[in-house]
Amino acid sequence: MAAKYAGGCAHVHVTSNAEPIDNHECHCNVCKAVTGQHTTHVAFFNYTDLAVDHPEKIKRVPFNANNPGGPLEICLCTECNGVLMLDDKQKRVRVAVPNVMGFDAASFPAATYHAFYDTTKGYDKPADGRPVYEGLRPDFVWPASA
Repeated sequence: MAAKYAGGCAHVHVTSNAEPIDNHECHCNVCKAVTGQHTTHVAFFNYTDLAVDHPEKIKRVPFNANNPGGPLEICLCTECNGVLMLDDKQKRVRVAVPNVMGFDAASFPAATYHAFYDTTKGYDKPADGRPVYEGLRPDFVWPASA
């Protein structure tokens, strides 16, 4: 049976049959720098819910160049340099960016809110009817480490 969510590259497959625990449109400066996108659709999964078939083929680089010791790492394929997922060193979440990491973006539920928006960004506050927060949604609770 095919996974509900499948991404990665030809060498490393990232899959899940679970639903994301958080699904937002990110406005943070780190996502902007890493993806080159104005906003980024981001889906958090519980750490054990997003599986990788060849972890030995993963190269890890800091997600935030200004905080290289931070908890998130970008996982890249050692063979083709494809972007696979974000991995949390604390083993709480794994993160998919559907349109960047080889997933079928249309298969993901729409983002339910806007995260990390602030007025200093220099553009209008989103007005699409979804809530807009300065961080993650207020009721988000980081899962325990796996």
